[in-house]
Amino acid sequence: MPSSGSAYLLLDVAGTPCALPRAAVAEVLPLPDLHCPPAAGGWLVGFLNLGGRPVPVIDLAALLGLRSDAAEPGRYAHLVLTRGEGLAYRVDRAADLVTVPADAIRPVVESGTFNGCVAAELVLGERLIHALAPERLMTVEERTRVAALSRTAADRLAALPEPV
Repeated sequence: MPSSGSAYLLLDVAGTPCALPRAAVAEVLPLPDLHCPPAAGGWLVGFLNLGGRPVPVIDLAALLGLRSDAAEPGRYAHLVLTRGEGLAYRVDRAADLVTVPADAIRPVVESGTFNGCVAAELVLGERLIHALAPERLMTVEERTRVAALSRTAADRLAALPEPV
């Protein structure tokens, strides 16, 4: 009996086809205006104010080294809010949600990619798509720094008077 497969969100990341496991994705949003404090830069492109809580936004292409810096987003850019991580990835496009049959998922050796950030290769027709491991996209030090900047952004937001 064939396996039902796994669900993935297909992404365009600087022209490179990538995917995130559906279980890691909370929501996909059109690109809103972001708060960009002076400490943001490089692949940390700013913060999304989500109900009074600052959510760090990471340019996935810059983080993966597919672009040298965080370029201006295109007209189809999206934010992918992660489930449980408290951050969002800016991608050039969130293209589709697909179910990939188990026999089309090829594991990748963790040592074959930086920090083991690519968990598998998905074979969809003639396309080979990098299935990313969200928990390994950033190093521990990078996560620690982003968390510290998030706390600072939350403190600054809390210090502002309530809107009238």
